[in-house]
Parts: sequence; structure tokens; C-alpha cells
Amino acid sequence: MDLFKKLVYLFLSLQEKILTNQLYRTLGVKHTSKRKKVFGNGVMLSLDSLADAEKSQMESELELILKNSDYETDKILEYIKNQGTQIFYINNPDYLHSIGENEGFIYPQKGAKALYLSLLTKQKPSFNTSEMFIIPSGELNKYYFVYHLYNWYAFKHGIAGIDSESQDLLNKYLFDASEEDFKKLQLNDIYKLKDAIKQDKSAIEFVFRLCQKVESSKTAFDKLKNDGTSI
Repeated sequence: MDLFKKLVYLFLSLQEKILTNQLYRTLGVKHTSKRKKVFGNGVMLSLDSLADAEKSQMESELELILKNSDYETDKILEYIKNQGTQIFYINNPDYLHSIGENEGFIYPQKGAKALYLSLLTKQKPSFNTSEMFIIPSGELNKYYFVYHLYNWYAFKHGIAGIDSESQDLLNKYLFDASEEDFKKLQLNDIYKLKDAIKQDKSAIEFVFRLCQKVESSKTAFDKLKNDGTSI
């Protein structure tokens, strides 16, 4: 698990560095952000620090939700529905893969993709769809589900980088963009891409922490039950 975690972090970090360097080199701008500081009444405030504090609070809330749901997917899905997000089930995930989506949390969509999703989920045909979960029939990997749950909860909290525009940019410029595409990018798009990468890394980190916490607790409980000792 530790080796896999390190490899994932390394991959994401390298992707972020390569993407950022290429963006700035193409646009001819320096690696600085106008979003860093805000001044008011003689006080300097870091927006990044505020964002990190908001994320920390959000993750604490999410851990509590998971704990109160006994980490059971059905109970968590019921909580999601109670928050106004629709949940749909499909037998063949390839229907999603064909439009570049994976089963799990789907961001609000517009245009042809929204129409496709509305038909796939047997809703009224529409060129605008709200956020939704599309779940495959059968058993669902709980940690894969938590990754999507994290993104959904971040979306509900308005965390930067978790909107459909930022995520579409991330998918495009990490895997499919041409040099000409990079030349057309605006500075605001760079910020969106960086936020999207940061958000994806946060979701993965949360899943790893949860996995380690749950599995360690299970090991301790089993050991206590078997021989009366802990780890």
C-alpha cells in the first residue's frame, strides 16, 4: 500500500510539474499567482490558507458522515439522495466510457453529453443535467466509491477545481491537448487546471488515509478478539 501510494503521488506530482511548466512556457508568463494574498485593514491574508482550512473542515465533516453511516455504501447513498443528488444504476459501464465518463459522481453537464446522460438514465431528454451518481449494478468497491463521494462533497461545498469546467480542462490537457491547444489557453485556465490537479490529489490522499485507518482498526479489533491484545 505504501509503495502504491508513493507511486500515485509521484505520478500526480510529475504530471502537475510537466503541465504547469508547459503552460507557462507556452504563454510566456512567470509562475506567480495573483490569488495568493489579499490586503485589508492592514492585514495580509492568504487565500490558499483559507482554502486549506475549508478543505480540512470539509474532510472532518465527511469522515463523520462515513462513521455515522458505518461505512456502508447503501446508507451513504441514502444520505446523498437526501441532499438532492439523484442516483442511477446501469448494467453496462461502457455506455459511460464511450463519452469519457466513469461510473460514480458525474458533474452537471450541458449540450450533447447532457442529452446522452438524460437518455441513459431514462430521464426527460435535456441539454442540461444536474450532478448525479451513476452506479454499476452489483458490488461496488468501497474505496473507489469514497473517492467519488469526496468529489461530490467537495462539489457541494464549492471547492475550487471540482467544477465540470476545471475537470474537463484537466482531462483534456493532461492527455489529449496539442501544442496549438496550449497556445490558446488563458491564464485563468491555468489556475483552473492547477486547482483541478490539487483537488484530485486531495481525493486520493483522503481515500488512502481512510483505508489505512479502517484497515488498522479492523486488524486491531481482530487481534484483540483473538488473543486479548492490541497491535
